[in-house]
Amino acid sequence: MVCETSLSPSDLIWPLFITSGKDIEEPVSSLPGVSRWSVNNIVKRAGDAAELGIPCVALFPNTQPGRRSEDGSEATNPDNLICNAIKAIKDTHGDAIGVLTDVALDPYTSHGQDGLIDDTGYVLNDETVAVLVDQAVNQARAGADIIAPSDMMDGRVDAIRQALEMGEYYNVQIMSYAAKYASAFYGPFRDAVGSGGLLKGDKKSYQMDPANSDEALREVALDISEGADSVMVKPGLPYLDIVRRVRDRFNIPVYAYQVSGEYAMIEAAAAAGAGDREALILETLTAFRRAGCSGILTYHAADAAKLLNG
Repeated sequence: MVCETSLSPSDLIWPLFITSGKDIEEPVSSLPGVSRWSVNNIVKRAGDAAELGIPCVALFPNTQPGRRSEDGSEATNPDNLICNAIKAIKDTHGDAIGVLTDVALDPYTSHGQDGLIDDTGYVLNDETVAVLVDQAVNQARAGADIIAPSDMMDGRVDAIRQALEMGEYYNVQIMSYAAKYASAFYGPFRDAVGSGGLLKGDKKSYQMDPANSDEALREVALDISEGADSVMVKPGLPYLDIVRRVRDRFNIPVYAYQVSGEYAMIEAAAAAGAGDREALILETLTAFRRAGCSGILTYHAADAAKLLNG
């Protein structure tokens, strides 16, 4: 009767990792309980999500080394892993589950950066945006419901919005990673998509300084002005102050990503007996909602939904 904040399966988005082959499950060693799945098994996980009341899955490919290149051209291949997964999910489940797709080049480049680089290793903004536009349209054509550019290039939301409109993908939403920080919490994710061992340098030239807060508001304002339907703060728990500031300032849905390092720490704490796993999961996700999140991307989505469903 006195609870101010609610949490339900409909507040969750489940990130899933795709790998090549059939009937494949590859556990990710740095993410206990998380696996890479072949496309046919991704379809099953999407069905599980729908049954649990989770409205959307987020897809991330583990591109094989032979398909990675300096220019990340596999991102625009209509027969790549993510496009095949989108089509398979939609063919099987239709509108029963939403599909969110990541737009960035790090799963496709041989150097692990989110964009194209010059001879010095510097990421090229405008050249990258041109490829990201083609990547976004490629995913929309395959049936994606939400395009989520995570690259942090300047101007990419406007360019993607224009391309989607020109392609008559009027109902495809853009969820912009508007405030994405150059965080130490991303390590296990990079293992999962196979870019960790490839990354040359760091991403501080285009991701945000963890010390900055006002900058996040400027980044969010720019992405909204360019046509974003919703925005994301990443990572999650260490940046709930940013979530609250964005929520208070802008009349737009705000999401947060409970990233791989956050997930792994909860799992490690529970395994060490430092806290009850179920209680840690639900308390943490409730904190996201209390801060103002419209929804949360979390690897705990399925487990949390089962707990919430009783």
